[in-house]
Amino acid sequence: MTVRGSSGSRAFAAAAVLLLAACATPPLALPPAALTSASPEAMVAAIRAAAGDDDGELAVQPLREPMVEDLREDALRLQSQQRYAEAAAALDQALALVPGDPALLQERAEAALLLRQFDAAERLARQAYELGARVGPLCRRHWATVRQARLVAGDAAGAQAAQVQVEACKVAGPNRF
Repeated sequence: MTVRGSSGSRAFAAAAVLLLAACATPPLALPPAALTSASPEAMVAAIRAAAGDDDGELAVQPLREPMVEDLREDALRLQSQQRYAEAAAALDQALALVPGDPALLQERAEAALLLRQFDAAERLARQAYELGARVGPLCRRHWATVRQARLVAGDAAGAQAAQVQVEACKVAGPNRF
């Protein structure tokens, strides 16, 4: 003897089991909340302020090609006009001419911050640090950039570690008698 509706009740039971299983799925983890509400412009200002002045400190300044210097100046002018994508493009052109220049990489990292490309900003700053002198104002800008990116990522420990590195970049210049 066959009971009518048993296939319907089986389908209902299967749907109920699936519904309950969906309820038991753990919720998606949300990314950590940013630890800063600073605008990208304020972040870049803080980075540049972290460099401080070069007075009495060892700072390595490479000689620049005129075309690269023109592109850097164009980028600064474009940034002051809030034309951040164009400023980044000018720095990309300069990097095509001298790809391993730590100062250009740092400037491009700051342009990435202005474009809200926080992961790229951190990657470029770390690359600049690896290629650079590892001391002085530029070194502080590298780590201040990493710090800002870590703050945006909600990584308090990473931001604190970057701040320690900012301080480690301070080296007194040679005594001049």
